[in-house]
Amino acid sequence: MARTRVKRAYKYRFYPTEQQQQELLRTFGCIRLVYNNALQARTEAWHREQRRVSYAETSALLTAWKKTGDLSFLSEVPSVPLQQTLRHLQGAFAAFSTNARSIQGSSPARSLASRPSTPSRRSSGGMAC
Repeated sequence: MARTRVKRAYKYRFYPTEQQQQELLRTFGCIRLVYNNALQARTEAWHREQRRVSYAETSALLTAWKKTGDLSFLSEVPSVPLQQTLRHLQGAFAAFSTNARSIQGSSPARSLASRPSTPSRRSSGGMAC
């Protein structure tokens, strides 16, 4: 006899306090900044030296950014979401390079269309932390 399993789904709502809202906004802003800076570093390395930047290198960059005067506020937010955004970027580039290799014979416009892009302030982009 086979037993059937009942799957249940729950919906939760989150009503943050004003302080929690400010902390979330600050964290998400820092996530966006780290993602954009790491994307820029990877893009510049590729255009200047035809070199790929690894996750370890972007992680080291994050540590250096936290020590600079202009970006020292990055050390005031939790480091886990910042590291996770670097992992998301690494995954995006890995998927991009795999996709670019699979469509190598097609038009250049098609391969550029799937390049990782800068997340907007309005879209979540799958970067839930």
